[in-house]
Parts: sequence; structure tokens; C-alpha cells
Amino acid sequence: MNTTRLTMLALGLTLATAGIAQAHATFESDSAQSEKSFKAVLQVPHGCDGKATTEVQMKLPEGFVFAQPQPKPGWEIEIIKGDYQKTYDNHGKKVSSGPVEIRWKGGNLPDEYYDTFVVKGKISGFDKETVLAFPTVQLCGTEGKVLWDEVAAEGQSAHDLKSPAPTVTVTLAAAGDEHAGHLAAPGPVMLGDLEISGGATKAMLPGAKVGGGFLTIKNGGSADDRLVAVESQVAGRVEIHEMAMENDVMKMRKLDDGVVIPAGETVELKSGGLHLMFMQVSKPFAEGETVPVTLTFEKAGKVDATLAVGTAGGAAAATGGHSHH
Repeated sequence: MNTTRLTMLALGLTLATAGIAQAHATFESDSAQSEKSFKAVLQVPHGCDGKATTEVQMKLPEGFVFAQPQPKPGWEIEIIKGDYQKTYDNHGKKVSSGPVEIRWKGGNLPDEYYDTFVVKGKISGFDKETVLAFPTVQLCGTEGKVLWDEVAAEGQSAHDLKSPAPTVTVTLAAAGDEHAGHLAAPGPVMLGDLEISGGATKAMLPGAKVGGGFLTIKNGGSADDRLVAVESQVAGRVEIHEMAMENDVMKMRKLDDGVVIPAGETVELKSGGLHLMFMQVSKPFAEGETVPVTLTFEKAGKVDATLAVGTAGGAAAATGGHSHH
């Protein structure tokens, strides 16, 4: 079996694992840096044995503070407040209480659809790498409930749990690196009415030739535009791909026509959804480096942007979970 076939087989196994993981409620990003703000994006992939989800309850762990939930059309938000175990600094003000649970209520998410529930806060008070669990409950009317509240014991794998709570791994900035957080989020780039921000990718495994890329495009204008092509000097070619769960199976396709950026809206290219694929990479991306890209839009034209290379999140994260094309 040649190297290409071995690579495809490895990516195929990664895809199968990603599909299984997506059956659970998980966070879109499962790592965060201490003393930085973090947007927890909870992915809810199904209801309760076929019943629609009508309420989502998320408990916030100690160390995730100053929480602000993102409103969702058609859903009410209940913020439950309580005391923190410690006191935290909020721009010079000492704070010892705040939101400890968020509930999105009164909505309707059918079993066959997927959606996200978002809360922004700050990760604070950690002096070592720590895994934070956010126990979550899905309610489906008065007849259904799904619990995502199991936490792995020390030395136990979360894969052994039937209903694992969504988790975030807290990392620390490198000693003496006071600008460590800046690399993860390059400053926004403007092109006419378009704002490109949040460029990121992940470190690749040695010998890997395929990497994923993620960024956010905001269209502040009154007319739609379209991302039609992406180029990079570090890859033979860059493609725009889409991944989606259909009947608990992860499916993917190359978007030959690009991605529409609707007027007044924001489009996120992220792991598990729309994303970039760097093919025939000349050298595996290494943590701490940057990846240059040139984006071509149908109306706005071309613009250069940068993706920051973060820590390796496993083959699924680094490749976008692809198997073959």
C-alpha cells in the first residue's frame, strides 16, 4: 500500500471518529487560553429520541466568569446568578458573583436539525492546564430529556462515557509571552464592505500534506458578494469545502462555486462546517507560525489575510475531518 493510500485510510478513520463524536453535544472549539475571553459555542446535533428540543440548560464551571449569552431568535434566555468560589478581576473591579447557569427556553429545534447555543465569558484563575466541564441538559417538552453531564475521572478517557459533558481544555500562555493571545486572532482585514477576521489553522502532524483553515467574513454592505477562490504560497492549491451531518453521517463536498456572503450578514468558516482545505502543503504548519492566504471575491476583488497556527487538535481538527475527494 503506497503512502497516498495510507494517508487516505488514516483520514477515513478520523472521519468515522468525528462522525461518532458529533452525536454528542460538544463545543465548536474545545480549547481556550487562561485570562482570555472565550466564546463557548455549544453544538446540539439531535433531540430526545425523535422529539424536538425546546430548552437547553448549561451550567457554567468555576473559572468561566462574566458570562454573556447570545440571544437566539425564537428563544427566551434565563440567566441564573450565584456566588463564585473565588474573586475575579474585571477591569480593576473585584467580582465574586455572576452567571452560573444559562437557559435557552421556549424554542423549537426539530430532531433532524442541528443548531448552536453561544455564551461568551472569560477564562480566569488557572495556574495549570485544566479541563472545564459544562454540564448540559436538553429538554424536549415535558416528555423528553437528554443529559450531557458525565465528567471523566482522573485517568479515564471521555470516550468511555455514555453522556459526556461538553468540555474546554484551558491552556496557559508561554512564560514571558505577554502577547501569546494575539497570535490566535489576527487583526481584521477590510476590503470594501467586507471584514475578514479570526483567521486560524492548527498545527499539522509531521508528513501531513492537508490542512484546514478557518476565518470569519462580515458583509457590512447592501449587496451580496461571493468568496470564489483562495490561494496560498504554502500549498499547491486551496479549496473551499463544506461539511454537514446528515442522519448522523458526516458528509462533505467541494464548493466549486464558492461561498455567498449575504449583505448585512456574517459567514464563519469553521471546523465541522464551511472551511478552507490546504492541499499539497509544502511544509506542515507549525504552532506559532502564520499562513498567508489571498482571498478572491466576486465583487470586492482580492485581499491578503493571515491565519495563525495554533496547537494541534488531533487529525480531525487539522484536516477538517476529511477522508477523500
